[in-house]
Amino acid sequence: MLNIYPLLLQLPIGTRNPDDNSPIDLTNAFDVIVYIILPILMVIFYVIWRKKKKKD
Repeated sequence: MLNIYPLLLQLPIGTRNPDDNSPIDLTNAFDVIVYIILPILMVIFYVIWRKKKKKD
């Protein structure tokens, strides 16, 4: 059983390795919108939605 364990941890061929990730580039407008602006807007709209739902 212990001999099979390392085989289960291998990544499939053609998939990206988690070590290949690069940090977020804040000079790129897409990264700023996706990773900063959209999450903030989602939280704001969620809070507004919850307040509206409690009133009804």
